[in-house]
Amino acid sequence: MPPPIRCALGAGLLALCGLLAACAGSPERPAPDAQSAPVLERVVMLMRHGVRSPTKPQVAPEGMADREWPTWSTGFGELTQHGYDAVRLVGAWDRTHWAARGLIPTDGCPSQDTVAVAASAKSRTQDTARALLEGLAPGCGIAVAFPAGADEDFEFHPLETGYTRVEPDQAVRAVAALAPPGGMDAEVQARAALFAQLNQALGCCAPPLCEAWGVPAGCDLSQMPTGIVRHEDDRPDVGDPFGLASTISQTFLLQYLEGMPMQDVAWGRLDRDGIEALLEFHSIKFRYEGRAPYVAARAASPLAARMLAAVEDGPPLTVLVGHDTNIADLGGLLDLHWTVPGYPRDDPPPGGALGFEVLSDARGERFVRAFYRSQTMDQVRELQPLSDANAPAYVSLPIPGCAQPCRLDDFAALMRGKLVAPVAAAAR
Repeated sequence: MPPPIRCALGAGLLALCGLLAACAGSPERPAPDAQSAPVLERVVMLMRHGVRSPTKPQVAPEGMADREWPTWSTGFGELTQHGYDAVRLVGAWDRTHWAARGLIPTDGCPSQDTVAVAASAKSRTQDTARALLEGLAPGCGIAVAFPAGADEDFEFHPLETGYTRVEPDQAVRAVAALAPPGGMDAEVQARAALFAQLNQALGCCAPPLCEAWGVPAGCDLSQMPTGIVRHEDDRPDVGDPFGLASTISQTFLLQYLEGMPMQDVAWGRLDRDGIEALLEFHSIKFRYEGRAPYVAARAASPLAARMLAAVEDGPPLTVLVGHDTNIADLGGLLDLHWTVPGYPRDDPPPGGALGFEVLSDARGERFVRAFYRSQTMDQVRELQPLSDANAPAYVSLPIPGCAQPCRLDDFAALMRGKLVAPVAAAAR
């Protein structure tokens, strides 16, 4: 098991912060003079894996689509070669961007204590981390740390591993409180036009499927039974039809990003604008599943604690590679909001990253700036080289509850005030 994971197991969140801070070095920086711009000291990023294939053979129930789904070049849920190449390109841009701001050297290999990269137990995140390093520091032998198996992946999957827990009924109440008057039925009605567009793309639905739902033949996806779904050992989920609509629309996006011919993207029934419009379903899913403060605190705390330790006393660059769920949870914990061009508000695109810059001003005072960095749809689809003239989106984000500029001490206090301690090891 890699040292960063091993040393964290069995420790509380406060102990975790202390251990990681002790293990991470910080390079010396020249003292800023009265005329200098803020000095960038550290960057800590939480990144979503790159373009992957669908995670299961059946994207939607039998009879929901009237044609066979396109095949992929990789196994279920694996990073594709196209996805790898796109992440490598953004890694090369990261190197240029951070080097220009004095964070890492312009040429040659960063020292081993300058860049720390870790991933979840899923192979697609580990391959994404390697692709990022191939662009950021090619041939430099920087290792990617990751848990030995899913049972030890408590930072990226704390609820699934039992490292943190939600009380099911309280979690359902917290999630349901986000719904408008009329609940999830009202949410469905408000998006009737989007559902109609999705149904047309699918050719939904076959009579046996309608019969299974207990509705007349000629039904569509919006007529599925709705409601927040309670889980005993996990967070509630948004339920159908939004859960299925999110998965299907995300699959259409991945087909587009993969560079498939347009006749294979949603069977040629959607153009790029149509794909973009349907991504609202993905954003809705994460609003309910990751934005309720009670749930977000329990789902995001382990990763947030690790990121805080790196913000306070980590190496110049820390990159944690996980999943869209992780980013949504961290956004929910801190009430951060972002918009990447071509994506709905708060949607985490493949290869995108939510992060924090640590800067020091002319007086030597440190402060924190949140940001979101992501390639656009077409930069990924076309594997466009990135440069100042064709840069990915890089958006600074306000941090609610922290006066701007957000002092490091205030940011740390804000974050610590939101963290939830893990379940005692004996109770897991």
